[in-house]
Amino acid sequence: MNLVSTGAVFFLTLLGTANSFVASPFGNVKGVLTTPTQLASASSFVENAKTVASSIHSLQDQTIVVKYGGNAMTSPELAQLFCEDVATLQKLGLRVVVVHGGGPMINAMLEKVGVESTWEGGMRVSTKEVVDVAAMVLCGTVNKDIAGGIVKSGGRALGLCGRDDGLLQCQKLWGGDDGSIDLGNVGQVKVVNTDLVNDLLDAGITPVIAPIGMGCKGADDEAIVYNINADVAAGRIAGELKAARVLFLTDIAGVLDKEKKLLERLTCDDIAGLIKDETITGGMIPKVSYATDAVKLGVQGAFITDGRVPHALLNEILAGGDEGLGSGGGGTVVTL
Repeated sequence: MNLVSTGAVFFLTLLGTANSFVASPFGNVKGVLTTPTQLASASSFVENAKTVASSIHSLQDQTIVVKYGGNAMTSPELAQLFCEDVATLQKLGLRVVVVHGGGPMINAMLEKVGVESTWEGGMRVSTKEVVDVAAMVLCGTVNKDIAGGIVKSGGRALGLCGRDDGLLQCQKLWGGDDGSIDLGNVGQVKVVNTDLVNDLLDAGITPVIAPIGMGCKGADDEAIVYNINADVAAGRIAGELKAARVLFLTDIAGVLDKEKKLLERLTCDDIAGLIKDETITGGMIPKVSYATDAVKLGVQGAFITDGRVPHALLNEILAGGDEGLGSGGGGTVVTL
């Protein structure tokens, strides 16, 4: 089922703002659908409504964590649709947490102020100067634009970073297979202040979290500001919250096989095998690793979702029905 193809009319109708009709066996009565086209349309609407209702019911009062980044963030049109999606899920009674990146914005500001940055193993080497710029960008304009966009779309949101109330407490992360590469002030999340997140969710507010953290309370590095990979942060937050879903919005269709066909559903064991036989290589390895880590921490399902698709968030959350495994075409779902 593809909710996007039904367009905004479907959601407006679902929410009771469009006229509805029912099929009847009593002939051509005014206001009653009788033609094959009308009957097919009504049947399609009913099936879609059942699927959405089942999805909402299965996720009622549960938490969804979304890692927001890539084209879904840099395209103004997709950014607006994302904020609308979050606001819509709130209105449907779901608890949504947003963790965002902002790599392109950080790169632009680093270049503007003349601070050099390098990468090791998919991680930005974060000197104090680099972290200062990253914090300024992520905790400032990027964070507030997302929170403000959700509010403008009719939802409730509050922008935070990992330093606020000890939200994300870290230890220094070393890179390389043997942990010998000094990545600077890159943090590995060790403590998540879930009380703060749950208090906001209980109040009907979506926390919008910038992945800038602090050292663990009482540790020698407590005052150090750490740059955290947004995918890692989202997975860890989802695991600590025991979220029902975590979605990683990316610039790819999902996990592909060697014939470049989408693999819609994978288990953690499947992924280990695909890495071993080199079906999954390069930059996809960390993405699936974040997903498997989240599932192993207790998240029911991790979605590697194509954020280039309009309304990707709504599509994957509401098109899964009771099974909750997404639309079947918008990415890859990872389960235990």
